[in-house]
Amino acid sequence: TSPDAEMAAFGEAAPYLRKSEKERIEAQNKPFDAKTSVFVVHPKESFVKGTIQSKESGKVTVKTEGGEIFSMNPPKYDKIEDMAMMTHLH
Repeated sequence: TSPDAEMAAFGEAAPYLRKSEKERIEAQNKPFDAKTSVFVVHPKESFVKGTIQSKESGKVTVKTEGGEIFSMNPPKYDKIEDMAMMTHLH
C-alpha cells in the first residue's frame, strides 16, 4: 500500500494532513539554505517566510515584511507528523 492510498480514508481532508508522495519528493529536492531561510513575525499573517539578504553590526536585512526573525525548517518538514523530528520548534 502506498502512503497516498492510506490517506484516501481521510477523503477531502487528506491534502491538508499530509503532502502527496510527489510533493514530498519535490520538497526534499528543493534547494534550501538553513542559514538564510527564516520566518518573520507579521501582524496579520502571524509569520511569513523570508530570506536573509545581509547581516551587519547586529542588523539583519530580510527580503519580506519586517519583524522578529526565527529560523525556518526545510520544506521536507512541511506537514510532518512527528514534530520532534523538526530542526526548529517555535
